Amino acid sequence: MRLKKESTLLTVDVGNTNITFGVFEGTELKNSLRMMTGTPRTSDEYGLELSGILERTGTKISAIDGVIISSVVPGVMHALIGGIERYIKKDPMIVGPGLKTGIKITSENPREIGADRIVDAVGAYEKYGGPVLVMDFGTATTYDLVGAKGEFLAGITAPGIRISAKALWEDAAKLPEIEIKKPDSILAQNTVTSMQAGLVYGQIGQTEYIIKKVKEEAGLETMHTVATGGLGSIIAGETDSIEVYDRMLTLDGLRFIYEKNR
Repeated sequence: MRLKKESTLLTVDVGNTNITFGVFEGTELKNSLRMMTGTPRTSDEYGLELSGILERTGTKISAIDGVIISSVVPGVMHALIGGIERYIKKDPMIVGPGLKTGIKITSENPREIGADRIVDAVGAYEKYGGPVLVMDFGTATTYDLVGAKGEFLAGITAPGIRISAKALWEDAAKLPEIEIKKPDSILAQNTVTSMQAGLVYGQIGQTEYIIKKVKEEAGLETMHTVATGGLGSIIAGETDSIEVYDRMLTLDGLRFIYEKNR
């Protein structure tokens, strides 16, 4: 008896800095790739670039069974969707009001919560259970609390490390553009390492304090703490307050939402 082929899903996360694409075969992430969000593209450019890269990295376009998109950048959506429809030959599912997520939004205005935060919340809750505080170290640094029954209880938003770094070198004439990494010591002895120390250790301190205050005010002695996002690995590796760093949490969240609505 021939086993049924696992479906192939293309997940798309449109962030402020990058567009991240993930290819799942069943529950397994087979491939991921990125494009810069800020580069203007037509629908043909999106379609040709994406289909070309997928084919070159082993994913046949004809094998893709579905597409799901989460976006916080409305300006790219018309061209991106057009490119996917024309070259991938699929009508993408868009994360937004009306889709089942398994997360109950209890905030004052549910529509104000970004699609990326909902997707991260779904990924963290489905993979690790609740209560869970999911932290995304991206363009902004976000902290979102999901309760034991899947309720979106609270969200905190702070400037991301790159935003803070950019403010330093753009608004202070004598400060240079630097690589964001943890220096060997917080006791910096030059301009570059002093900036790196302030940015990275400052983010670690912020993270530990916010986790502590969330536990206090939510009355939670224990909760899972899950980090994701491009710079999350730097922070997660330097504090015991973060339980797990999950680089592909957002793509997994998209897969869970697609499965709930298929």
